[in-house]
Amino acid sequence: MTSKRVIVAMSGGVDSTIAAIILKEEGWEVIGVNLNFFGSPGAGERRNDIGSDGGEDARQVAQELRIPFYVFNVEKEFQKEVIDYFCGEYCRGRTPNPCIICNQKLKFGILRKKAKFLNADYIATGHYARVEYDNVSKRYLLKKGLDTKKDQSYFLSFLRQDQLGSALFPLGSYLKNKTRKMAQKLGLKIYDKPESQEICFIPDNNYRMFLKERCSGEIMPGPIVDIRGEVLGEHRGIPFYTIGQRRGLGIARGFPLYVIAIDRGKNKIIVGEKKDTYRVEFIASEVNWIGRDKIDPSLKIKAKIRYNHHEGEVMVTPLPHGRTKVIFEKPQLAITPGQAAVFYQGDEVVGGGWIEEVRN
Repeated sequence: MTSKRVIVAMSGGVDSTIAAIILKEEGWEVIGVNLNFFGSPGAGERRNDIGSDGGEDARQVAQELRIPFYVFNVEKEFQKEVIDYFCGEYCRGRTPNPCIICNQKLKFGILRKKAKFLNADYIATGHYARVEYDNVSKRYLLKKGLDTKKDQSYFLSFLRQDQLGSALFPLGSYLKNKTRKMAQKLGLKIYDKPESQEICFIPDNNYRMFLKERCSGEIMPGPIVDIRGEVLGEHRGIPFYTIGQRRGLGIARGFPLYVIAIDRGKNKIIVGEKKDTYRVEFIASEVNWIGRDKIDPSLKIKAKIRYNHHEGEVMVTPLPHGRTKVIFEKPQLAITPGQAAVFYQGDEVVGGGWIEEVRN
């Protein structure tokens, strides 16, 4: 450890606030930082907690804690790394995960550079996850937060060794209800502030309208077909659909239909029954192995194919160019290209990669 100065990414919520308090009590020199994703007030209608009210809450908390506070405008970086990625993935017929990209590219990417400007060697956030150093492998390990209902290690699975080495997660050993009780006991007004359940830059959760505003030229109607190729109806545009989707198809067949595949090249949506959405095999790309340089195929691990997915046992086989073949022991519902596949061994995050191709 070269210093005890740490930057805490503060959103104005309970978690980042308590993270700052814990570090201060542990003797760290804490600096509060707010990332402003949307420029100056009034710059646009779509704003999130971090860019507007949350930023003011964070400033007030920093004043109460008597710590320095800075706001960094990262509007251009957010547009390039997160918004463009988000829109691009949907237009390719894939389902993106902007929170993972934001952590990787902004909070533990750009913010690390800002930390150097403030002579700080560490970045802290309010994530419920843990980092430990393994003396045997000489590598940093990412582990689940002890609060299993709140664990956020899934969203941090793409962090590299240098990023994990400078990361602090003070809430990793805390339960969420304890965090709120601490804030209430300290008399903080934000102790019962509700958590955001939506994509931060789409506060009304209407991502279809968001995409229409930004990439309408790439959205074209096309056929909805069944697994035999029979045309059943017309879709409104590839970006408006995702694997496993049931609602909004506008087709009556006497039984529920689900999106089972998206053919971007032919601009087709393929639908079938629920049983047709189950798959066992996929290819993951850009896999980030955390506690090791490469994966041992004999290693017994489990995988999650989305945040709320109940992890299942898998067999993995390394492929060239950072790709990995993954086969589940049991069929899984709606394995979706564009989403993150995160691999676990117990409470350790073995690695994470992007679901590139789903195989029948």
